[in-house]
Amino acid sequence: MPNNIKFIHMVYFWLANPGSEDDTSILLAGINQHLSGIPGVLYLGAGIPAGTDRDVVDNSYGVGLAVGFADAAAHDVYQDHPDHLAFIAACKHVWSRVQVYDTVLP
Repeated sequence: MPNNIKFIHMVYFWLANPGSEDDTSILLAGINQHLSGIPGVLYLGAGIPAGTDRDVVDNSYGVGLAVGFADAAAHDVYQDHPDHLAFIAACKHVWSRVQVYDTVLP
């Protein structure tokens, strides 16, 4: 991850049809199609749970997304960007729940 990232936006999606490979593919394709070109995005990565077997690890989500920005202002631009809104419109039918964790790095 680039050193100039100071704001990390982590998003976890629970699928409406848990374990659906089709829905997972739709969501991953939508992330790559809609979110990767938004100005201010310095890092974008998405995948499925690693299946780590530890009591403190939650593997119940279907797809995880990490987006890195230089600062909170860049994140705010991302939130309102038409491509982000298009992603939500195109893919919201495949998820039942979304949980977001935003982190500011020193």
